[in-house]
Order: sequence, then C-alpha cells, then structure tokens
Amino acid sequence: MPHRTIHLFRKGLRLHDNPALLAALQSSEVVYPVYILDRAFMTSVMHIGALRWHFLLQSLEDLRNSLCQLGSCLLVIQGEYVEVVRDHVQKWNITQVTLDAEMEPFYKEMEANIRGLGEELGFEVLSLMGHSLYNTQRILELNGGTPPLTYKRFLHILSLLGDPEVPVRNLTAEDFQRCSPPELGLAEHYGIPLPTDLKIPPESISPWRGGESEGLQRLEQHLANQAKHHSLPPVSLQGQLLWREFFYTVASATPNFTKMAGNPICLQIRWYEDAERLHKWKTAQTGFPWIDAIMTQLRQEGWIHHLARHAAACFLTRGDLWISWEEGMKVFEELLLDADYSINAGNWMWLSASAFFHQYTRIFCPVRFGRRTDPEGQYIRKYLPILKNFPSKYIYEPWTASEEEQKQAGCIIGRDYPFPMVDHKEASSHNLQLMKQVREEQYRTAQLTRDDADDPMEMKLKRDHSEENLTKTKAARMTEQT
Repeated sequence: MPHRTIHLFRKGLRLHDNPALLAALQSSEVVYPVYILDRAFMTSVMHIGALRWHFLLQSLEDLRNSLCQLGSCLLVIQGEYVEVVRDHVQKWNITQVTLDAEMEPFYKEMEANIRGLGEELGFEVLSLMGHSLYNTQRILELNGGTPPLTYKRFLHILSLLGDPEVPVRNLTAEDFQRCSPPELGLAEHYGIPLPTDLKIPPESISPWRGGESEGLQRLEQHLANQAKHHSLPPVSLQGQLLWREFFYTVASATPNFTKMAGNPICLQIRWYEDAERLHKWKTAQTGFPWIDAIMTQLRQEGWIHHLARHAAACFLTRGDLWISWEEGMKVFEELLLDADYSINAGNWMWLSASAFFHQYTRIFCPVRFGRRTDPEGQYIRKYLPILKNFPSKYIYEPWTASEEEQKQAGCIIGRDYPFPMVDHKEASSHNLQLMKQVREEQYRTAQLTRDDADDPMEMKLKRDHSEENLTKTKAARMTEQT
C-alpha cells in the first residue's frame, strides 16, 4: 500500500538532489512537506542570531515558492520537534516519515527520538544521506574505525572509495502529481512567520539573500569565474568541498567536537578568561583596523572571506588575546549565515593550533597581513568609515599618525577610535612561548601516562613533536609573522 508521508525538511532546504524527498514521492499517495520551526531548539541548540533568522525565513520562502510551482506547498509548523511530529502523524494518519540523515549529535538525537515515536505509533522512518558527498561511516570503516586526522590521510581514504555518488535527478511536477497534495487550507494555516512574529529586528538583514534559487545562481557564477582562473585543490571549489567533507568526517566520530574538555583530538590549553577583551574583539573595538573591519562586516553581513576568518581567529586565540577558540566559535555560530557545526568548530581548532594544525609558529600579523592583501585599505574604509580619510600609509596603523594628521583625517585615536588593545609583537611572542610549553607538556604527559598507540591525541602529539624536531630552524623563528 502507498504511504501517507510527512517529509521533514531540516538542513536541506532545497528540491534539487534531495534523495529523501524523491523517495517519499515515489512511495506515497500523499506527501506533506513540513518544516518544524522549533524556536527553543533554534536559540538554545543552534544559537542563531538575527541575521541567520532572516536568512532562514528567506530560504523557507524560496522553498515554498518552488514547491508551489510544482503543485505542492510547504507547511511550517511551530512547536517542539517530537511533539509536532506526534500530533500530526495522528492528525493526518501518517504511515511514513522521511528526512535527511545528518551527523550532528543533536540531529542524530532528533532522528532517534522520531524513530522511537515511530515504534510507538506504528509509522516507518526513512532517512537518506544527502548533505555530504560521501557516507562518513564508510570513510571511518576504511580508516580502521577512527577518523583520519590529516587531510593527506583523508584524501588517501577517498582514493580507495572512488568518486562520490552522482546527484539524484531533479524533481518535476509529474512527481508531485502522482501524489495528492496536502488538503486545501493547510498551507495558509501553516504559513511562514514574519520576522516581527519572531521578534527579530527588521533592520538585521544581510545583503546575502537566503534560498536555493539564490544559492544555485551564485554557484553558477562561481563556476563560471573559476573556469577563467583554472584554480586547483585545495583552493578550488572542489578542494574546499573536500575540506568540508574532512571536517564532517572527523566531527561525526569525535565526542564533544565543539568543546575542548572531553575532546580527544583537542589540545587542553589553559586559555585566559577575559570578558572585556572578548567583548572588544566581538564588537570591533580592538584598535586594529584590519581586525575591526572584519568583525564589523561579520556583524553587518553575516559573511567574511576565509582569510578574514583566519586573521580574526588567530588574533583572538594564539596570536594576541589567548582566549579560547570556543568563545570565538560561539560568536561565529551566532553571526555567520553559513555557520556549521563541523566546519566552524574544526576551523577554530585548526586556527588556534588546538588540533590538525602543527605550524603554530605562523601567526597572522593584524597589520601586515591585511596591508599585503589590500595595500590601499579600501576594505577598512568601507567597514570603518571613521578611518576613511587616513592616508594609506596610516590606514592599518592610525595610531602612528601625528596629532595633526589625525585631526586632518577627522579621527583622533583614543577618542574617536581606540588605541590597539595589545602590543602585537609582545603578545604574539609571549603566546608563542605559551603554545610551545603547552605542546611540550602534553607530549611528555602522553609519553608518561599512555601506552595506547591508537589514542588520537597521542598520535597527533608524537607526529607533531617529530616534525618539530626535524624542522628546528622553523620552530626557532619565534617572531615569525605572516
């Protein structure tokens, strides 16, 4: 007998390459396309800020319009996730629930709860992988049951797997016509809430619009541009997708991946706890224009270039402030439109040299790195207009301009824009010594207390220690600045 199916949209707010939705349409007499807006979950677990709320609502609007064009609709139901499923399975006589398989622990728990509900109420649950290129479990199996902790090892495992599966075919109106649409009036009853309904500030809107249609257009433009530059992995789009897959794989098998404590691949570091310094970094008041412009763009637009993410993360952690990567990760999680459990935490561990990355002597200078990228400081002038009248030679270090030059620029440092909150040279040199001590201490501890060759942190420390011994000249460059 054909199913009566609820298809749950979660992360995959799209119609193209959606294997779970295609399976629902092929096996059902009626399909209810549902998005459950669990506000408590979104704020307490996902920690999304105002920009991300707007982006989500835009994405739902686009999905609704695409479904309407194919003769269906989107039902947005507000409430606690499992209770919403329980109520509507009974209300609509549902025999099947379909959804994307996800790897984040909270989504795994959510799916497990739905499966438990299915056993209780007698409906089937079908989840299919659609959010990653490969089945991460297969990668783990080929690596002996543990995640590959280096990109090189990861690529080797992929070479054994071969190419990823091709996308499933695009959905058509005929696919939806084979099923009955939801009853008339449901779409109006379960409409998409307005930002005001959710008490979201209306001015908090990014220039980046959400939705599958916008995403596909940007992808086509990016591919057209890439074809002109002939970029290769790891900097090409393909290379970046593999980095994404790498972090997804490691996160899927690492307990407490978004935390330092209890995380077996993460160095245990006694970071400083300094709420005032953290606030200055978060609110673009560090006194370093390059860093403050980055944090301003992040707050205004919800997006920054990956090199800007590197600079901001290094400054907060091992570069200047010695504040935990967890604190920076939380800020990015709130503000980034593309915030992602695996990629966000993975990159913060990487850039703080807490995991994956062993070349900790490389520190991004908050002056020279930006100047080399943008000598005229146009980026700073755009996002920090208070500094726009400074000559280019001062735009990255406005505190070095004379008082008269500051007056001519219309910005007095210390009054209109803050002095640098740290001496970068002193802070980075001190932090470099701290990082060296941390790694040496934890390596010695691992040698004394562990006899488990399979322990991921011990293997990492041994590998890094060997590489450091083989490259003493590099490690000796204590003041190296990128």
